[in-house]
Amino acid sequence: MSAITTQVVNDILLVGFTDSKILDSQRIEQVGRELQEAVPQAVHKKMLLNFRGVSFMSSAMITKLVMLNKSCKAQGVGLKFCEVSPNVMEVFKITKLNKLFDIQEGEEKAMASFDKKGWFG
Repeated sequence: MSAITTQVVNDILLVGFTDSKILDSQRIEQVGRELQEAVPQAVHKKMLLNFRGVSFMSSAMITKLVMLNKSCKAQGVGLKFCEVSPNVMEVFKITKLNKLFDIQEGEEKAMASFDKKGWFG
Protein backbone atom coordinates (compact mmCIF):
# COMPACT_ATOMS: atom_id res chain seq x y z
CA MET A 1 0.00 0.00 0.00
CA SER A 2 1.21 3.48 -0.85
CA ALA A 3 2.43 5.70 1.98
CA ILE A 4 1.41 8.87 0.16
CA THR A 5 -1.29 10.06 -2.22
CA THR A 6 -0.65 12.47 -5.08
CA GLN A 7 -2.90 14.53 -7.28
CA VAL A 8 -2.44 17.65 -9.38
CA VAL A 9 -4.72 20.56 -8.43
CA ASN A 10 -4.35 23.95 -10.16
CA ASP A 11 -0.85 23.06 -11.46
CA ILE A 12 0.25 22.10 -7.92
CA LEU A 13 1.31 18.56 -6.99
CA LEU A 14 -0.71 17.92 -3.84
CA VAL A 15 0.73 15.19 -1.62
CA GLY A 16 -1.10 13.58 1.29
CA PHE A 17 -0.09 10.93 3.79
CA THR A 18 -1.97 7.67 4.35
CA ASP A 19 -0.72 7.12 7.94
CA SER A 20 -1.62 9.13 11.04
CA LYS A 21 1.59 8.06 12.79
CA ILE A 22 4.80 7.78 10.78
CA LEU A 23 7.05 5.91 13.22
CA ASP A 24 7.99 2.51 11.75
CA SER A 25 11.43 2.55 10.09
CA GLN A 26 10.34 0.53 7.04
CA ARG A 27 7.35 2.82 6.53
CA ILE A 28 9.56 5.90 6.87
CA GLU A 29 11.87 4.52 4.19
CA GLN A 30 8.85 3.97 1.96
CA VAL A 31 7.47 7.48 2.59
CA GLY A 32 10.90 8.98 1.89
CA ARG A 33 11.27 7.01 -1.33
CA GLU A 34 7.74 7.88 -2.54
CA LEU A 35 8.26 11.58 -1.73
CA GLN A 36 11.53 11.64 -3.71
CA GLU A 37 9.82 9.86 -6.63
CA ALA A 38 7.02 12.46 -6.55
CA VAL A 39 9.33 15.47 -7.05
CA PRO A 40 9.69 15.00 -10.85
CA GLN A 41 5.87 14.76 -11.07
CA ALA A 42 5.69 18.43 -10.00
CA VAL A 43 5.85 19.52 -13.65
CA HIS A 44 4.77 23.07 -12.76
CA LYS A 45 7.48 23.23 -10.08
CA LYS A 46 5.01 23.44 -7.18
CA MET A 47 4.64 20.77 -4.50
CA LEU A 48 2.39 20.95 -1.44
CA LEU A 49 2.54 18.40 1.38
CA ASN A 50 -0.73 18.25 3.28
CA PHE A 51 -0.19 16.79 6.75
CA ARG A 52 -3.95 16.44 7.46
CA GLY A 53 -4.40 13.44 9.72
CA VAL A 54 -0.72 13.07 10.61
CA SER A 55 -0.49 13.31 14.40
CA PHE A 56 3.02 11.93 15.04
CA MET A 57 6.23 11.36 13.12
CA SER A 58 9.64 10.19 14.22
CA SER A 59 12.86 12.13 13.89
CA ALA A 60 13.86 9.80 11.05
CA MET A 61 10.83 11.06 9.12
CA ILE A 62 11.95 14.64 9.69
CA THR A 63 15.29 13.72 8.10
CA LYS A 64 13.33 12.53 5.03
CA LEU A 65 11.55 15.90 4.86
CA VAL A 66 14.89 17.76 5.02
CA MET A 67 16.19 15.55 2.19
CA LEU A 68 13.00 16.22 0.21
CA ASN A 69 13.50 19.95 0.71
CA LYS A 70 17.05 19.65 -0.70
CA SER A 71 15.83 17.66 -3.72
CA CYS A 72 13.11 20.20 -4.43
CA LYS A 73 15.58 23.10 -4.23
CA ALA A 74 18.00 21.27 -6.54
CA GLN A 75 15.23 20.72 -9.11
CA GLY A 76 13.71 24.19 -8.76
CA VAL A 77 10.47 22.92 -7.19
CA GLY A 78 8.71 25.14 -4.65
CA LEU A 79 7.83 23.09 -1.56
CA LYS A 80 5.23 24.05 1.02
CA PHE A 81 3.58 22.26 3.94
CA CYS A 82 0.05 22.75 5.23
CA GLU A 83 -2.32 21.48 7.93
CA VAL A 84 0.53 20.51 10.23
CA SER A 85 -0.80 19.20 13.57
CA PRO A 86 0.26 20.94 16.81
CA ASN A 87 2.37 17.89 17.80
CA VAL A 88 4.30 17.86 14.52
CA MET A 89 4.61 21.68 14.53
CA GLU A 90 6.14 21.49 18.00
CA VAL A 91 8.85 19.18 16.64
CA PHE A 92 9.49 21.57 13.73
CA LYS A 93 9.85 24.45 16.22
CA ILE A 94 12.20 22.54 18.56
CA THR A 95 14.42 21.59 15.62
CA LYS A 96 14.08 25.13 14.13
CA LEU A 97 12.82 23.52 10.92
CA ASN A 98 9.80 25.82 10.99
CA LYS A 99 12.32 28.41 9.69
CA LEU A 100 13.48 26.11 6.87
CA PHE A 101 10.10 24.85 5.71
CA ASP A 102 7.37 27.08 4.26
CA ILE A 103 4.46 26.07 6.52
CA GLN A 104 0.99 27.42 5.75
CA GLU A 105 -2.22 26.93 7.74
CA GLY A 106 -4.85 25.57 5.35
CA GLU A 107 -4.64 23.93 1.96
CA GLU A 108 -6.35 26.79 0.09
CA LYS A 109 -4.11 29.42 1.67
CA ALA A 110 -1.03 27.32 0.88
CA MET A 111 -2.08 26.87 -2.75
CA ALA A 112 -2.73 30.60 -3.13
CA SER A 113 0.67 31.40 -1.62
CA PHE A 114 2.44 29.79 -4.61
CA ASP A 115 1.23 32.66 -6.78
CA LYS A 116 2.39 35.46 -4.49
CA LYS A 117 5.42 37.34 -5.77
CA GLY A 118 7.62 39.69 -3.78
CA TRP A 119 6.57 41.64 -0.71
CA PHE A 120 3.00 42.49 -1.61
CA GLY A 121 1.78 39.45 -3.46
